[in-house]
Formats: sequence, structure tokens, C-alpha cells
Amino acid sequence: MNEEALRALIREAVARHLGPEAAPQPALRAEPLTLLTHASHYRYGLPSGDGPCLIEPAVTCNHCGYCLSHGH
Repeated sequence: MNEEALRALIREAVARHLGPEAAPQPALRAEPLTLLTHASHYRYGLPSGDGPCLIEPAVTCNHCGYCLSHGH
């Protein structure tokens, strides 16, 4: 099956699914996005210091923020 035959099959399937009475899609409206917070974005209030890393104590803290979040 070549690409044109596949495209024809897809067009036919979409036409059958929509039927002859398919209504046109309404125009998209620009609306402001509502941004929701996710738990992976929360930051903990741990004290920042220049001591050892909380995740890997063998190295010095480089303030990457991994220990302040869930690591995402």
C-alpha cells in the first residue's frame, strides 16, 4: 500500500465517520489560559546553605533545587 492509497482510505474513513451532515467546526476563540499548579512544581522551604547536598551528601550543595522539589 503506498502513501496515496493510505491517504485515500483515511479520507474515506473520516468522511464516513462525519457523515453528510457534518457541521463545520466553530472558529477558535482566543481565551486566556488557566494555569493550574501541579505538586511537582511545589518548592519546599528548606534552609539553603553551603554544606553537603541533602540528596548526595558526598558532594557540596550547588543549589540545583532538586531537594526543594519532587525532582521534576
